[in-house]
Amino acid sequence: MKKLILSLFIAFGFSACSLNDDLPQDTCGVYTNVSFTGYPLACNYTLKQQFTNPSALIINTQEKLNQYFTQNTTNPCPGSDPNINFTNNFLVGIFSGQTTTTGYGIKITSIVENNCQIVVNFYEHGPQTGETTTPGANYPSDYVLIPKTTKPIYFNKTTENKDNIVIGTFGTVNDFFQLNDYNILKFLNVTTGNYEFGQYKNTATIKRGEYTLFLKSVPTEILSLKGQTKTYGTPDPANQGGVYFELHQGASTTKIYIDNVDTADQSTEVKAFKKAIKDKILLLKV
Repeated sequence: MKKLILSLFIAFGFSACSLNDDLPQDTCGVYTNVSFTGYPLACNYTLKQQFTNPSALIINTQEKLNQYFTQNTTNPCPGSDPNINFTNNFLVGIFSGQTTTTGYGIKITSIVENNCQIVVNFYEHGPQTGETTTPGANYPSDYVLIPKTTKPIYFNKTTENKDNIVIGTFGTVNDFFQLNDYNILKFLNVTTGNYEFGQYKNTATIKRGEYTLFLKSVPTEILSLKGQTKTYGTPDPANQGGVYFELHQGASTTKIYIDNVDTADQSTEVKAFKKAIKDKILLLKV
C-alpha cells in the first residue's frame, strides 16, 4: 500500500510532496477520527500552477496560501467565505495530476490520528459507465480544513463507491446532508434553490454504509425516474416548504422535490419516503 508522509513546512520547509512513499509500520497506538471541514476552494481561489503529477499540499498561513493561489476577484459561490482561520486550521489539498478527459475525481473520505501521526484517507475515480466525457487536460483536486497539528501527515489511497444520496428539507430552515458509503456530510448554509453542493462547506461524520442502507427505502417509482427531475405538489420555500432528494448512481443524477403537504400526486410510497427523509434528517441533526 502506497502512502505519503508530508514533512510540514513549518518544521522542515516543505509544503508539497508526491503521493508515493510508504507509511512506517509503527502505528503508535489506536487511531481515532479527526474532524475536518470540506472547503470549496475553487469558489474563492485559483491555483497559480497546476500539479501535473499526483501531489499533496499543506498550508498553514495566509502568506503560503497566496504563494500557491490567487484570490478570485468575484466569488461564483453565494455565501462562500474566502477567509481561513490559520490560527486553528491547516488547509490540506490533494491532486490526482493531469488527466486527458473530464470524468476523473479525487476525494478525501476520512482522517484519523494516533499518538504519532495523522492519516488522510482518500480515493480516486474515473469516468462512470455511460458518462459523456470531454477531451482535454483536467486536474482533479480536493481540499479540507483540519485542526492545526505538529504530527506528520500521511496519505492512504483506498477504494470506495462513488454513488451517493443527498437529502434535505427546505423552507424556514434548510438542512442538507450527503450519504456516502464511507461518511456523512452536512452542508453548511445552503441557499434555497441553489443545490450545487460542491460550492458549500461541509462537515463530515465518519460512518460506513449509510448510502447503501438508505437506498433500500427509496420507492420503485422514484428509482425508475433514473436521470430525471420530478416535483410532487408545489413545494414553496416561502410557504409550506418541501423535501429534497438527489440520487447519484454512476453517470446518472435523479432529483426529486416533494411538497410538505400531502398532494394527490404523492402515492402512499412517496408519502412514506418523505417521512423517512425527514426522520433521517432529524437523527443526523442530533
